[in-house]
Amino acid sequence: MAEPDYIDDDNPELIRPQKLINPVKSSRNHQDLHRELLMNQKRGLAPQNKPELQKVMEKRKRDQVIKQQKEEEAQKKKSDLEIELLKRQQKLEQLELEQQKIQEEQENAPEFVKVKGNLRRTVQDATEAPDS
Repeated sequence: MAEPDYIDDDNPELIRPQKLINPVKSSRNHQDLHRELLMNQKRGLAPQNKPELQKVMEKRKRDQVIKQQKEEEAQKKKSDLEIELLKRQQKLEQLELEQQKIQEEQENAPEFVKVKGNLRRTVQDATEAPDS
């Protein structure tokens, strides 16, 4: 910003403009408060004006983000062997569930169905035995 022409002139009759005094900054209370805030900032003691609930919510959110990041890192670090083992484990669990379902169905079946199945097995065993 360019300075006005009247500042360069050494005319004593002219009244030179002066910067206005800020009453807030010149007050003793303001200076003390400012000095205290600067000292606290240097020490790392920032003023805590947040309500307790807000602090707790922010802490929970931070913890949740950190937990999510750790889970993502763990997923990324899985090797091909681990992935293959997980697939096999899932297949085995599915087979076990299917076997349990079949077994439950057989247990819940009426008595005559069970006897009929046993008779079929014995007849099949009897027919296969002489052939061998």
